Amino acid sequence: MDTRQWRDTIAAAQDGDRRALDELVEGWLPLVYNIVGRALNGHADVDDVVQETMLRAVDNLGSLRDPDSFRSWLVAIAMRQIRDRARRRTPAPLDESATGSAADFAELTILRLQLEGQRREVAEAVRWLDDEDRQLLSLWWLEVAGELTRRELAAAVGISRQHAAVRVQRMKERLETSRGIVRALDGACPDLRELTARWNGRPDSVWRKRLARHIRGCGYCGDTRESVVPPERLLVGIALVPLPVGFTLSLALGGKTAAAATATVASVSWTAKMMSALTQPVVAATAGATIVAGGAYVVTQTPDAPPPRVAVSPTAASTHRPPPVAATPHASPSPSPSATHVKTVLYGSVVDAVDRAPDPDTPPAALPHRPETGVTSTGGAHAVMNHRGDSVTLTGKGYVLVRWQISPQYRAGGLVMPSWTGLRGELFHVASGGGRRMDDPVSATDSSATGMGDSTVGYAVLPAGTQQMWQNEYFYLDGGVTLTVNERGADYGLSVFPSTWDAAEKDVTTGPDQGVKRYGLVRDTGKDDTPVPQYVTRSTPADAATVAQASRVSAP
Repeated sequence: MDTRQWRDTIAAAQDGDRRALDELVEGWLPLVYNIVGRALNGHADVDDVVQETMLRAVDNLGSLRDPDSFRSWLVAIAMRQIRDRARRRTPAPLDESATGSAADFAELTILRLQLEGQRREVAEAVRWLDDEDRQLLSLWWLEVAGELTRRELAAAVGISRQHAAVRVQRMKERLETSRGIVRALDGACPDLRELTARWNGRPDSVWRKRLARHIRGCGYCGDTRESVVPPERLLVGIALVPLPVGFTLSLALGGKTAAAATATVASVSWTAKMMSALTQPVVAATAGATIVAGGAYVVTQTPDAPPPRVAVSPTAASTHRPPPVAATPHASPSPSPSATHVKTVLYGSVVDAVDRAPDPDTPPAALPHRPETGVTSTGGAHAVMNHRGDSVTLTGKGYVLVRWQISPQYRAGGLVMPSWTGLRGELFHVASGGGRRMDDPVSATDSSATGMGDSTVGYAVLPAGTQQMWQNEYFYLDGGVTLTVNERGADYGLSVFPSTWDAAEKDVTTGPDQGVKRYGLVRDTGKDDTPVPQYVTRSTPADAATVAQASRVSAP
């Protein structure tokens, strides 16, 4: 989540723009929820700490001088609230009846993100960390996932970057010990079963030391036959845990009435304007949530549950990079019509042609500006999808950015393309950007390395006849549609952002002289012969991976 992309929104919210504040809360609430939830491991106080963090951020937003520092400022507020909660907490007798009544954050992470194997092991290991380590891990997890920087982590904890490096290394050592415990408890060591016969099943520091001591001296538990992947490699690209259904955030200053809340802060001009905006009797639909009268933010929907997983092994042929597809060069970067079509065809009968990238020095054609009133997403302002069955539903009229992240270092092979289902209205593929195609070279030292992999780890291989993706793909939606990740043979992730024409136009016109591989490619002609995505249908199949490649969709 890049703060620079939010500069204008933050500035508008500081000026009292209610819509900008709604967008700010909706966009950054998941980050705060993940930090607090992981630091407290799903404790009942999570909702209160999240609410207090967002309330303080909203109330003090006018004091933020540099919008580019918003993320580190917000994270620091969250960490202060976590520490304050720890200081205020008084020991209380354990309520045995509450055990297991709600999922802790480790379980939520596993279930909501569909984690498996060693990724699941890391999530479960968090339960064995002490509070201080868990607080640091809540930031480091987001750092390696690309949501925070090391500078922001250090600032939030209140230490130097050098000290942060030492603290993180010590925490990682304890995390590795905890991973070994999780792995051993899943095993069948008879001595371990005897040792844990007196254990109540709740992780704590005493049992962590006992189990770690057993593992160090046990040939069975200490025999790791599977290669252990470092946690930072496992956590790269993992999405934020979605807000649970029914999560409510009240921004009415400590639960006061709207009138009292506004009156309380009437002496502060910015806060008065903001609270007045928040407490207007309107309902603002946002991505997967609603901000209702009185400033309550309530999660009302989440992406549909993923379909059952089916193990599919790539064929031997699919692990090799296919030969380049022959293509006829065309003078214009717009797609050439098929030889079988000699006249303009109507919407829904045109798919992407397999072409090759334009010259690095070839600027794109002009991008027609279609009407845009905005697109909402069940995944929020930035949905990250990494696992088969992950989906996001988009509705509205405007532009959508889909950013590709291929990860052949984890699993190469035949790539099962994402698909668009349940289309209502129209969907166009308008432009490709990001400065490079995914098959462009990415290394100055390894000529075999592209965005699709390299000769050492293997390649993500497209189905024959599929248009090669660029890092950024732009679509125009007028209606509603669901995008689903269908990865099986190769690991890939998609980041999905509601976007704008301005953002797409700026992306595709950023050329090689500005540090990228090539200009973008415009596919939108402004007419009904603009291509629709290859994998799109108006139906909603039980398995989204069954959508036909050369899709033909009827007019709406």
